Amino acid sequence: MNDRHVFEYALLRVVPRIERGECVNAGVLVYCRPLSFVAARTHLDEARLFALDPAADVPGVRAALRAVEGVCAGGDAAGQAAGDDAGRRFRWLIAPRSTVVQPGPVHTGLTADPAAEVERLLDLLVR
Repeated sequence: MNDRHVFEYALLRVVPRIERGECVNAGVLVYCRPLSFVAARTHLDEARLFALDPAADVPGVRAALRAVEGVCAGGDAAGQAAGDDAGRRFRWLIAPRSTVVQPGPVHTGLTADPAAEVERLLDLLVR
């Protein structure tokens, strides 16, 4: 029996100066529909961010990244999205936006453990 499930993921990118289009990977979102799983993990490399924009608003970026993690976690931390299921929260988070913290394109894969996949992708693509 196959114990692997399809999952979707997207990178969270920090684009400190929209007009330049440069970005730093700062997190990953993972969604696994069969398991009703959604999670985000973030890691902000301030040195990389300051290389793109020495005047970057680090506290503001950190707050935006924490908000994404809160929406994924659900409950009170999710604000208005608290009552939404995992899929709706993921879809809302991956919607295109022109803010400093932006989602990248969605990719897919197979996993037996989506929580471990979050950590693997964070290590591979962000840190």
